Amino acid sequence: MIMAQEKSFIKAQKEFDSLCKWVRTAEGLRIDQVERELFARLLAIGLALLQAFVARFGRGDAGSVIEQQGRPLRRSEEPHGRRYVSIFGPLEISRFVYARRPKQKIEHVPLDVQLGLPAGEFSYVLEDWQQRLCLKESFGESVESIAALLDVKMSVRSAETMNRQMSRFASTYRPQQAPPPPAEEGQVLVVAADGKGVPMRRPLEERMRSSKRRGKGEKKNKKQMAYVGAVYTIDRFRRTPDEVVEELARKQRADDRPTPQHKRVWAEMTLPTADDAGDSHDDQQQGKPRLFAQLAAEVEGRVAGSRKPLVCLMDGERALWEAQRQWLPKRTVGILDLYHVLERLWAAAHCFHAEGSRGAEMFVSDRLRMLLEGKVGYLIGGLRRMSEKLHGEKRTRLSAVIRYLDNNRSHMQYDEYLAAGYPIGSGVAEGACRHVVKDRLEQTGMRWTVEGAQAMLHLRTIYLNGDWGDFLQHHIETEQTALYGQAA
Repeated sequence: MIMAQEKSFIKAQKEFDSLCKWVRTAEGLRIDQVERELFARLLAIGLALLQAFVARFGRGDAGSVIEQQGRPLRRSEEPHGRRYVSIFGPLEISRFVYARRPKQKIEHVPLDVQLGLPAGEFSYVLEDWQQRLCLKESFGESVESIAALLDVKMSVRSAETMNRQMSRFASTYRPQQAPPPPAEEGQVLVVAADGKGVPMRRPLEERMRSSKRRGKGEKKNKKQMAYVGAVYTIDRFRRTPDEVVEELARKQRADDRPTPQHKRVWAEMTLPTADDAGDSHDDQQQGKPRLFAQLAAEVEGRVAGSRKPLVCLMDGERALWEAQRQWLPKRTVGILDLYHVLERLWAAAHCFHAEGSRGAEMFVSDRLRMLLEGKVGYLIGGLRRMSEKLHGEKRTRLSAVIRYLDNNRSHMQYDEYLAAGYPIGSGVAEGACRHVVKDRLEQTGMRWTVEGAQAMLHLRTIYLNGDWGDFLQHHIETEQTALYGQAA
């Protein structure tokens, strides 16, 4: 294949000479116009050189008969073509394939092994670039961006399929991740978890019943919960109740507050079974236990051999706390997120004072200070006595607040948490829900299947954790080993 390689080199040289000549004679053009033309022509040169590289290996002719795993395999009579889409454009790779008999399943392709070709037609580089885009914007926009930048055409369906196929490697990537260096960790290990709804695509059968009118209050598209968790470390930050109240009143973060270290996030959805659309009670299918299994594995790796304090910060959802008790160590200190408590205090305040009034502010401030001083019982008792003066909807609303506080009082020992320097707000979990789920899966008009949403969440969390480069290498090595028995 020396001739084919030389032809490709000659073609590349002609393209380069033509490009140099064009630059020498280019007149009347802005620099950005020259820049665009240069890039387009350099892509053509890159494609010619890539073809020269492939031609160097010939067509993978290893002889008329080879032995593979103790069995004779025969060479095809004619070369088989394979499309390979690179960042420079598509090229056709012609190579011999080997099987036991003609027209039987292909069992060995020497050239594919030599080149380390991927399972699909898209190159690993193109796959990397395309998925980096689709993790931030819609599949349609990412495809348009690649086409505009590289003049490489790809369908939206191809981008979605690529996303799902790549996500399958997440399950083998995460367990082999090493914990962060102990010297870079904070003094307290924190686990946070929360839920965020994902807008779901209606099943085909339901969409076909378009003539049926929705009932009153029935939404066109329903949401399904994605459970998002984070594990990080942070240094102790001891504060007084007055300092917390002042910080919340100013709505400004303290300058000396420590920052989370080595935050890793995960997101899991409830998966459908073969029998139904996802109402399975199997723990392997449910989102919460699958999430907490991931969190527990991360915790185990990061506290091994140490007695670092372990804190779990969440809202009042009982199912989350049940999962915490099942999966995390017994010494875990459970803390109810203070911001969720504040929401209830404001709801209680508006039973007696107008929204935005000074009276409502004083009501919340006084009771927040009671909580932070460890007077949870006094607060609940006082609200119960005040509820006796209310009637109707306001009394029902205040009763719901009292019930929430009473159900969660074991996780509201804020005086002890402040003295120990533990965090008491789950801003990290809420921020993770926003960045992982809302910023991508709740863009205008988006609807998801469970499988598609889970694939996107797996890849997006890896990307947001800063592990994309390592994951991509794991994906390539794992796929190459599965295809060819070795990492190319």
